[in-house]
Amino acid sequence: MTDHQPKQGQPKPGLIPWPPVIYLAAIAVSIALELLYPLPWIGGLLGDILFAAGWVALFGVVALWFTAIRTMIRAKTTLHPNAVPDHLVTTGPFAVSRNPIYLANTLLLIGVALISGVVWFLLLAIIAAFATQKMAIEGEEKVLATKFGKKYRDYAKKVRRWI
Repeated sequence: MTDHQPKQGQPKPGLIPWPPVIYLAAIAVSIALELLYPLPWIGGLLGDILFAAGWVALFGVVALWFTAIRTMIRAKTTLHPNAVPDHLVTTGPFAVSRNPIYLANTLLLIGVALISGVVWFLLLAIIAAFATQKMAIEGEEKVLATKFGKKYRDYAKKVRRWI
């Protein structure tokens, strides 16, 4: 049995890998809305500070993605969002957030907003994070709780879903 198939009696993950779809849709909608209905952005010194903060956010995105993926590979578990993992990963960035890759995706939209001055990216970041939680994370948590039981529940009590 591959790690993409749940064992008998386990909840099944969804068929569509929602997180990448949600975040790509948020990017496309943000760009389209900016073209159709551009919103004003902050200028001057505060705008420059936000621009710099956006670059810091993007460096954080790269660090989160890299360390989360490396941690999952070292744990020999799947990277596919719809597969049932072989191992519960609780180290590295997973010791701070149960969903560091989804957190990085949200931070990506925020960083792009701060650099580009496109307010729509900020608004869609919030919507994408909420949609990811409802369409992916809550289902993933059920799969993890079923597969890893008390070990997952103890981890979930100690480490927050986002940050």
